[in-house]
Amino acid sequence: MKTAEFGIDESIQQIVTKLEEHGIVPDHAIDSIKELFIPAEHLDSAKAEAASLKTLSIDKVDLQWVQVLSEGWATPLTGFMREAEYLQSLHFNSAGNGRATSQSVPIVLAASTADKERLHGEKAITLVHSGKPVAILRNPEFYEHRKEERCARTFGTTHAGHPYIKMIMDSGDWLVGGDLEVFERIRWNDGLDQYRLKPNELRKKFTELGADAVFAFQLRNPIHNGHALLMSDTRRQLLEQGYKNPTLLLHPLGGWTKDDDVPLDVRMAQHHAVLEAGILDPKSTVLAIFPSPMLYAGPTEVQWHAKARMATGANFYIVGRDPAGMPHPETKKDLYNMFHGAKVLELSPGLQKLSIIPFREASYNTKNKQMEFFDATRKEEFDNISGTKMRKLARDGEQPPSGFMGDAAWKILADHYQSKK
Repeated sequence: MKTAEFGIDESIQQIVTKLEEHGIVPDHAIDSIKELFIPAEHLDSAKAEAASLKTLSIDKVDLQWVQVLSEGWATPLTGFMREAEYLQSLHFNSAGNGRATSQSVPIVLAASTADKERLHGEKAITLVHSGKPVAILRNPEFYEHRKEERCARTFGTTHAGHPYIKMIMDSGDWLVGGDLEVFERIRWNDGLDQYRLKPNELRKKFTELGADAVFAFQLRNPIHNGHALLMSDTRRQLLEQGYKNPTLLLHPLGGWTKDDDVPLDVRMAQHHAVLEAGILDPKSTVLAIFPSPMLYAGPTEVQWHAKARMATGANFYIVGRDPAGMPHPETKKDLYNMFHGAKVLELSPGLQKLSIIPFREASYNTKNKQMEFFDATRKEEFDNISGTKMRKLARDGEQPPSGFMGDAAWKILADHYQSKK
């Protein structure tokens, strides 16, 4: 191996990669994150090469997946899935040799028939977004995009009214996989890039904070005091177990979401208000953005959400009811059983290093005027304030019951819904 021109970290990574490639060390035994960025010293030559290659245009969601891959969230993947990797994910919810690394959702790149015919046989392709080259895709492999099969296995339905399924059905009839070499970090220039910390950066952050346990909370909704109660109670439990500095990773999803979800900038402002009010302890909380698009694939997707947080060094994961769920597009009933997400995480191969903390039901206690864990022996005291009811109150400019959500946090949410009238 030629390591003279590389630094220590890059040389070590080369050795580890070779050991993995030859099956001497299984990839799941290596606790390292594979970033896919081109080293600075090779960037100019890579950009010059990219300018000479044929191009494939990608959309915003594709670029979000480039960000996910390049930052190492989907380690050990080295790029968009080739057919064998796709089948392994689709049928076994795993990736890498040994099939011990969880990867429940395929990360793939669709291409049209015209693009497939134009690019077939190329040794490398430049991926372009909005006219800007973002990456080189090496040794591309085209294979059939069997959309109905992909949707059935990923979502448990093929209903075209499901927003992500619609995107799949509208995409190209071919998939193209290959190794990604990404020019530079993906930036969205929306004022929130400083919160888009890579797994390696979060690991460093937790080390600097002296965290001896990290518990992650995935969310795509505003935080009410019931959520805060669960997160605070989790920290209490970890302290009782003997941990000295358990730290919360408050990790809202920042990629594509369906149109009726609260936008990321509003959610981040609302989360900040919760921290500033002391409803969550800012000293033991790290607020960051998870760059993945949302699939709304229920128990299948929640495994991806948990696996990605393992990349940050998290060893505890809080799972709620109906995680990554949505109503059926036609019947409006829950598409997935609300408890299956938590059950699946406890059973999932490849997630054994992650302790799953099920979501205890919190409800509004009308007597004590605060969010509390539901007690069936005093059920007459509790009022379940649903998301639908919360959104109606916000749209109508009404206040929720005292103790349901912090005042500043509620105002941010209410202003958003009233601006949509």
